[in-house]
Amino acid sequence: MAISAAEEENIEALRRWWDEYGKNLLLVAVLAAAGYGGWSFWQQSSGADRAAASDLYEEILLAAQPEDPVEEPDSGRIIELAGQLRADHANSMYARYGALYGAQQSVRQGDLAAAEEMLQWVVDNPGTSFLQPADEGLVLAASLRLGRVILARGEPERALELVNSVDPRSFEPGFHELRGDIYFALDRPEDARDSWLAARDAGSISDGLRMKLENLGGRE
Repeated sequence: MAISAAEEENIEALRRWWDEYGKNLLLVAVLAAAGYGGWSFWQQSSGADRAAASDLYEEILLAAQPEDPVEEPDSGRIIELAGQLRADHANSMYARYGALYGAQQSVRQGDLAAAEEMLQWVVDNPGTSFLQPADEGLVLAASLRLGRVILARGEPERALELVNSVDPRSFEPGFHELRGDIYFALDRPEDARDSWLAARDAGSISDGLRMKLENLGGRE
């Protein structure tokens, strides 16, 4: 079949368009396909990683809360699982919650250095990313516990420096009470009383706080 002059012009125009734009469009299509494949693979691998981290965290919960209420938490197992979460799933929030449990059991075992290291890791690695925003409550809880551990290690000045560097937000009662404990350890009873009263005024109703104020005596 003979090709008309108009058809020849159209074919030539199409060839020129392909030479100018077609190869670039093909490259974009290839990259898009590769990107989609990579995204699908990332989703699948991330899902598997989250599932594995979730399983480890579930083991921590079971070890921390035995079915028999008479049984004590399995401290050694909890610390081991928390370490495994950090080693294998450091980017997971499960690793951070697991570290809180690990630190708690390290304190229970009298290993304050290990507890401090775990809590400091949570504070230094809040898990901030585009897909995983930081859990503010978790970081504040870890900071509060970290301050208590540092104080228990006999370093009130360092504990006070930490407390003064944190915006306590909803944890204000706990941070006020800890600041009072620190001042008391530094032999500053007036400052301790003021901080404990601030904790009470912020909403703390703990028996421990009430006893501290009663034992210190004086103005309320």
